[in-house]
Amino acid sequence: MTNIIGVLAIQGNFSRHSERIRELGHKTLEVRRADQLSLVSAIIIPGGESSAFLKLLDPELKNALIDAISAGMPCLATCAGIILLAKHVTNPAQESLGLIDIDVVRNAFGRQTDSFVTEDILLADGMYAMPEACSILPPNTNAIEGVFIRAPRISRLGAGVRVLASYAAEPVMVAEGNVVAMTFHPEMSNTCVLPHQLLINMANREN
Repeated sequence: MTNIIGVLAIQGNFSRHSERIRELGHKTLEVRRADQLSLVSAIIIPGGESSAFLKLLDPELKNALIDAISAGMPCLATCAGIILLAKHVTNPAQESLGLIDIDVVRNAFGRQTDSFVTEDILLADGMYAMPEACSILPPNTNAIEGVFIRAPRISRLGAGVRVLASYAAEPVMVAEGNVVAMTFHPEMSNTCVLPHQLLINMANREN
């Protein structure tokens, strides 16, 4: 049975994530209520504005997200999503859900006008060690493309966090347990399908 991949749809570019999942041959559900989490096998936390996410995220949905991800639901978080899931946030400090043991610095790559696209996101050993990644790693290459828009930086990695990819010698895609998080926007790239396919593979492995 094909898994349904949920996309948190309260703010940000959630529609592009839904399109990417459908392009990969899977169904999606735009999640706006706590009860919808029981209908999906994985969840995507999209980019956008992390402070707006916190204002729009009602307590019931917030608690349901924490419970589902803590219980093992595969999760992919991009840009503002990694801020929302981090243990600590600075520049400025704000509330977060603490679902991955990292610290992040908001807007550390600059303002909107400093946005850029790079094909030099280098895959790390942590990616090659993931069984869910073995069938989807790009052949004959160790790099993927990413779009950075007001991107955060990862300033601390917990002991259990694996680096999956780096840019300019710093981590930009990491994983801890069932959570994969990145500072860039894979959904904005025409070629960077690896993160979404990885989430699908994680969901398939759980079911």
